[in-house]
Amino acid sequence: MPRFESDSDARRLGEALAALRRDANLSQAEAGERVGMTSQGWGLYESGKRPGLFRPDVQRRLTAALGASPEALALKLGAPPASRAEPAASGVENRGRVFAGPPTRRLQLSTDDLAPWAASGVVLEYEPGRWPRRGQGCVIEMADGELRVRLYETGDADAVVVRGVAGGEERIERSATRQVSAVTARLDV
Repeated sequence: MPRFESDSDARRLGEALAALRRDANLSQAEAGERVGMTSQGWGLYESGKRPGLFRPDVQRRLTAALGASPEALALKLGAPPASRAEPAASGVENRGRVFAGPPTRRLQLSTDDLAPWAASGVVLEYEPGRWPRRGQGCVIEMADGELRVRLYETGDADAVVVRGVAGGEERIERSATRQVSAVTARLDV
């Protein structure tokens, strides 16, 4: 039976998956737990030794556990997502790759609840769909439309644990949230 990918391709894809996991600040055990497998099972994907990592459904499942997407995996691999790549121009000129990242949103804080990390008047930029790392600011869109700004601690399939108001930890059930987004910049105005 012919192989459709080489061992080196599988290793490169596994390394890209490992980079996404590290960006999400998760261990192999934590990532594996999110999809119902052991750390050894997850490690086999990262080492390129487990078949199936080239399948779109497997990529969606594994990247979703990291709060990412198959497109993010493709970017880590160095290839542009197929839907966003421009065809090469004819002749000598080439326009290069085009990637329009996710839209960045802004939110101005009106309280000092997160001081000294961010005080009233600071404008936060955040990217919907980008999962925060531990200790990173995050904007949580609640199911009722309320926006909460907190510092991300950890999360699993059931809840997100954050710090914020008065420095205390808060556990927010996933069912009560629409989206958790990473803060990418703090701007003083």
